[in-house]
Amino acid sequence: MIAKSIKILKGMRHPNGLFSASALKVKTGYDRAWIRDNVYEAIGLEAVDAISAVKTYQALLDILLKHEEKIDWAIKNKPTEKYQYIHARYDPLTLNEIWEEWGNKQNDAVGILIFKICELTNKGTDIVRNRHDIRILQKLVYYLESIEYWHDRDNGVWEENEEIHASSVGACVAGLKALRNTNFRLASINEKILLRRILVPIDLIKKGEETLKELLPRESETKEADLALLSLIYPLNVVNKSMARQIVKNVEKKLLRENGVIRYEGDKYYSNGKEAEWTMGIVWLGIIHKMLGNKIDYQYYRIKTVDVMNRKGELPELYFGGTNIHNENSPLGWSQALYLVMEKMRE
Repeated sequence: MIAKSIKILKGMRHPNGLFSASALKVKTGYDRAWIRDNVYEAIGLEAVDAISAVKTYQALLDILLKHEEKIDWAIKNKPTEKYQYIHARYDPLTLNEIWEEWGNKQNDAVGILIFKICELTNKGTDIVRNRHDIRILQKLVYYLESIEYWHDRDNGVWEENEEIHASSVGACVAGLKALRNTNFRLASINEKILLRRILVPIDLIKKGEETLKELLPRESETKEADLALLSLIYPLNVVNKSMARQIVKNVEKKLLRENGVIRYEGDKYYSNGKEAEWTMGIVWLGIIHKMLGNKIDYQYYRIKTVDVMNRKGELPELYFGGTNIHNENSPLGWSQALYLVMEKMRE
């Protein structure tokens, strides 16, 4: 199953390292590359071989470098419109922004990208190539400061209504904390190794932490339990074990269904009168139970994950509520990647 899932995941990857969110030829728009989805898909590769994930992160840095002038503008002029924010999705071949109306205010995508670049670097896998990568990372700090991420009403992980989302604020906190504690290795002309550190004001982190204290364990003003909150436990590890257990308890009590986890109560996306059931939630809960030392629950979700795969061994995006019928976004790279993480945790 691991080998099959690796093959499925790599089948969504382009030569430049970017992933489509789903199958390359899917007609739903999921053939495009989301920053967030690419991070999660790269996490799946990392579970098998960290070096193979490097190309994806470097391609994401190339996207930011291509749109550096836009980031410069946002640093000098606090964005007021969605299109002025760093976009969430791109053409995976040209790296151009997708310009249709969309919930482009997705601060969590910036935060989780920073976090993973730092995490891999601190584990000995270098992502940063040169001074240009260092420059764009420093500008991301200035960008998060400019948009005032700690109380910015963004569209969140699900690209919907504008609220202050704990999952978005938490991703930025995790990214900034990691960046503050990371030395980047750069080779100089005389082949000496130079260490570079990004400037991250401690107050910028504390403002986000204060927001999390006020919000958690809620996701936002309108949502108590939300699938996106699991990201604060894995991969971001930005909440303590007590809060992690509370988040998991809320998700399992309110959102867990037979073929997946609904994103939140009342979700209208692909609704058939009932909320759609997302397969990634099953895998995510398995990973987190393993982290929390709950071996029985981990095994339960491992088995349940295989049960919600289709006949091709794919994990689709979602099943229509209360049915065994999934939508056309299959496989979903995010789900398939988390499955690899969960399976490698057995070793």
